[in-house]
Amino acid sequence: MIRFEDVSVTYADAPASVLRHVDLHVAEGELCLVVGPTGTGKTTLLGAVNGLVPHFSGGTLSGRVTVAGRDTATNPPRDFADIVGSVPQDPMSSFVTDTVEDELAYGMECLGLPLDTMRRRVEETLDLLSIAELRDRPLLSLSGGQRQRVAIAAVMTTHPAVLVLDEPTSALDPGAAEEVLAAVQRLVHDLGVTVLLAEHRLERVIQYADRIVLLPGNGEQLRVGTPADIMIDAPVAPPVVELGRLAGWSPLPLSIRDARRTASAIRERLVVVDSARIPRPVPPESVTSANATPALSIDRMTVKYGDFVAVDRVQLGANSGEIVALMGRNGAGKSTLLSTAVGLLRPASGTVRVAGENPAELRGRALVAHVGFVPQQPTDLLCADRVDDECRSADKDANVALGTTAALLDEFAGRIDPDMHPRDLSEGQRLSLVLAIVLAGRPPLVLLDEPTRGLDYAAKRRLVETLQTLGTQGHTVILATHDVELVADVATRVVVLAEGEIVADGPTADVIVSSPLFAPQIAKILAPLTSYLTVADVSKAIA
Repeated sequence: MIRFEDVSVTYADAPASVLRHVDLHVAEGELCLVVGPTGTGKTTLLGAVNGLVPHFSGGTLSGRVTVAGRDTATNPPRDFADIVGSVPQDPMSSFVTDTVEDELAYGMECLGLPLDTMRRRVEETLDLLSIAELRDRPLLSLSGGQRQRVAIAAVMTTHPAVLVLDEPTSALDPGAAEEVLAAVQRLVHDLGVTVLLAEHRLERVIQYADRIVLLPGNGEQLRVGTPADIMIDAPVAPPVVELGRLAGWSPLPLSIRDARRTASAIRERLVVVDSARIPRPVPPESVTSANATPALSIDRMTVKYGDFVAVDRVQLGANSGEIVALMGRNGAGKSTLLSTAVGLLRPASGTVRVAGENPAELRGRALVAHVGFVPQQPTDLLCADRVDDECRSADKDANVALGTTAALLDEFAGRIDPDMHPRDLSEGQRLSLVLAIVLAGRPPLVLLDEPTRGLDYAAKRRLVETLQTLGTQGHTVILATHDVELVADVATRVVVLAEGEIVADGPTADVIVSSPLFAPQIAKILAPLTSYLTVADVSKAIA
């Protein structure tokens, strides 16, 4: 169905080809998972399937790409609209209408489908992805996760033979991600749809893949094989595989079910370990005294969008040194809470204070001195034409030594060409740049909205180390995330929101281990043990 023959892609002024001599065949009805570190060419590979690379993105493509026998060199992207459905990393970039139902119908209108067919498919797809309640909502009013589900639904209504998905679950809560992947599985198994899917959160998708395409980077050649074969030494691997490597299991498990069947011996070994010897991170006592001014104080706060109540009478405080994870389904009010804490929104009632100040009344450097914010769409903070200029500007705004932001960027994403335009970076590289910009000034309060979207496991480990360092130095970190593995790694406390209200608030292990959706892979594998949330916890214990 999809065939790459000796394909190389080079962008103008790039020091090297993004893809080099790629040979790949994806058969009809196959789910092929594309993995690799950030910036290794996954999005470029996906974009080449329907000709967006190079017809839209620019650059030079050598070799041959065909889909169902159509050559992308001689057919523009519009000629693939009837057979290839593509969902980009940023769903807003693909929207062309104003409301959810109109967006679902738009692709079918372009293909000239009959009205009764369009109506039936809209209803079927709304139910398939559980978004019927959103049908009349303006697209701009949706949360990031809701937009992602709508973007996937808009592609599914055209019934493509090939589905190309770039990080389809990155902004979804665990439950929504399971629903989307179940729908994709149904398309593959029941309808024979061919799926090419790139994803960093391998713990969600690896067990569904027929084959894996690994882009290792560093000039190494692309590798293709079964998940079990590729995961033996892949540079990116989910926690279940890391645990299998640590325990020496063969074959390596790819799912919770497989791992639990093998984990009885390691569970028995861990039973004898005193869980008190593996303490979870806690805020430093010296900076959380009762007399200290809370880094964030929210008192009976309500936030509305018109008549819609997004946050309802929330009471929340965070002290210096805490790393608080906000969790909950898409649309629960997490992003709204963070936006209000940084002064972008004003509460309808109640108060919000950052170190005793009203953030809505702070401007410029006064605001930056109190709080740093990484939004769900990090490109909103980028305005320069070169990465180097962004870094220099951030150094100046934060009043830090020249090169501080660039050094942080290198730490998060490795070496990036300083002359590149920030919007030419991959999603993960752009997020790394914005993280570096915000963290350069070491603000006392750091707010992060989905901070691991687009980050590979190595970059996420470096982020975890940075956040832990901030916590030990007395900074307060509040992050809204659906990444349960990140929460297990770094959070000292978890707050769960539902329909704008706080429904749980407590130490990380107490809140997430008992939850079927929010528990990390290691906790599920080792249940009923409750002291082990990460592979690092297990490694320390058995050492």
